[in-house]
Amino acid sequence: MPKLIELQSADARAHLLKGSSYFNGDFPKYISFEPILKEVATLLAGGNYKAFKKSSPHLLPKVNYSFTANKDGRLAWRPLELIHPVLYVSLVNTITESTNWLALQTRVADFEGGVVSCCSAPVVSEDHQTDVATQVKSWWQTVEQRSIALSLEFTHLLHTDVTDCYGALYTHSIPWAVHGLPQAKAGKKDDSLVGNLIDAHIQAGRYGQTNGISQGSVLMDFIAELVLGYVDSLINAELVNASDVKILRYRDDYRIFSNTNERGEEVLKIVSDKLRSVGMRLGVSKTISCRNVVEGSVKPDKLAGIDLQDLGTTNARTIQKQLLRLHAFGQRYPNSGALKRLVSEFHVNVSNQSDCPEDLDVQVAIATEISSGSPSTFPAIAGILSHLISLASESQKAALWSLVRKKMQRIPYNGYLEVWLQRVTIPKALALQFDSNEAICQIVTGGKPMLWDSSWLSGGALKNALDVGKIVVSDPSSVNESIQPEEVQLFQENASHY
Repeated sequence: MPKLIELQSADARAHLLKGSSYFNGDFPKYISFEPILKEVATLLAGGNYKAFKKSSPHLLPKVNYSFTANKDGRLAWRPLELIHPVLYVSLVNTITESTNWLALQTRVADFEGGVVSCCSAPVVSEDHQTDVATQVKSWWQTVEQRSIALSLEFTHLLHTDVTDCYGALYTHSIPWAVHGLPQAKAGKKDDSLVGNLIDAHIQAGRYGQTNGISQGSVLMDFIAELVLGYVDSLINAELVNASDVKILRYRDDYRIFSNTNERGEEVLKIVSDKLRSVGMRLGVSKTISCRNVVEGSVKPDKLAGIDLQDLGTTNARTIQKQLLRLHAFGQRYPNSGALKRLVSEFHVNVSNQSDCPEDLDVQVAIATEISSGSPSTFPAIAGILSHLISLASESQKAALWSLVRKKMQRIPYNGYLEVWLQRVTIPKALALQFDSNEAICQIVTGGKPMLWDSSWLSGGALKNALDVGKIVVSDPSSVNESIQPEEVQLFQENASHY
């Protein structure tokens, strides 16, 4: 699986302009931003947004479109951002310009070597798997497996991560990362420096703010890796020639291997200091020390998920009992990767159920409760619900979906969930009415709400290319009543490995 940074500049540009790179979460298949990206890319013709602006976008508060995903069903949210397509394509053009791309490749190579090993450089799928699935597979191979292997050399493991990494990143640190601090400081206003151009693009879509970058795209993952790679180089410089410690980093997640607690804590302090220089800080409450490296290398939810691999079908043969086991697991490990995988696998199994069960309302209630406590599982839970409710009589369907929707609407501020609630209620066969304040949902039903403020742009052709109706690429009402597993499942093969 090649890394994005290893591609030729033209190939990197093509990859970043894919709809799945623009937003790397799950959307129903009738939603795609790729048509808009392609049209904007054609009009920009490899150029910069500044040639098409009549005013400064950084003076406007809603140039990018922000929506939220709830993380715990209560008060924890993940802000997601759809970057203005003109700014997005312009930034892709900028960094993949051949000279700039070569400079970035050279700089990333400078970060390699030393105590810190980066395991999270964006990778590109070479087969039928999605790029997200390939990234997950990369995590398993480069972090978990290497962590276990390092138990041969080290006896202690400190596990920590950055608090709100993307939200805290100081955008002026991007030029520092790309060019080095002395050159970046000396050339603060030098538009020939690609680091300054990246910084300016990000600020243009975020009301001129210098704290934080958007979440939800491969492009921003790549930018974050540049800054975190720079931090790696600072840590390596502090720990030059150190042979008694090793650090594996997967994006904002750090695993520090040593042979004493004291040495591990010394290194943790160095990591904390270097992160603070770019506006980030470690989540002290989530820092874990472990003296058994093998045990500490595998997440507790994954170990528990291995025990629950078949949902205990030997003793829990009914769908209801298996759902109860999933519910209990979700209570212990909400929104965990293992829960998402187990729910996804259960979706495949339950899709084979062809008769309406007597306890249908109970099954629907348990499945809904699982996603209520772990909203990130809802795409797969939506698939489970859509199949279960498709088995009901016509008179039951509307009543069950109404109850599900009322339950899920109690989760506050969750536009991402609304998109999937719409998916399960929109099929023509159900004849259900779905009303939502989420702009993306309104677009799906034919509305024209504003996603991005484009008042700063000149030129009618470019504004016409931004017609939000183009994101609906097929008839939403014609989708199957029952969501098929492949519509929401990142990958099926080798799922047990992750």
